[in-house]
Amino acid sequence: MSCSLDVNMLLYASSQDCPEYPHARPFLDALLARADLLCLSWATLSGYLRLATNPAATTNPLTPERAAENVAALLDRPRTRVLVEEPGFWDSFRSLMNQHRARGKIVPDVHLAALLRQHGVKTLYTRDRDFRRFEFLDVRDPFAS
Repeated sequence: MSCSLDVNMLLYASSQDCPEYPHARPFLDALLARADLLCLSWATLSGYLRLATNPAATTNPLTPERAAENVAALLDRPRTRVLVEEPGFWDSFRSLMNQHRARGKIVPDVHLAALLRQHGVKTLYTRDRDFRRFEFLDVRDPFAS
């Protein structure tokens, strides 16, 4: 099995001032302890770096060095894979863009969804309800009761 995380899950798990932190950190630790492959995109990782270090996005931003250490710790795990666009990605991405009439803040979501579909990753952990529009994804909010 394989799964992926949206950037919000990484932010919640590394920002102790975030209200979701008490749930996100144990969730991420448990996820990393499983045998599943964790498939991440470079866009997710760079989005994490951008937001985790931004004083406008979080009360206590991480230093760039600390945020990079967090990413390195994920990448060093033997069951973590970074997904990249393969041949044919543009056609899939463009098709999803048209199907969902994507623009603005939805464009990065379409990109991630197309990348996950291309690599056969069906499970995405996120609190972002916008991903539910992609019928081929099993979108899970790990904090939902």
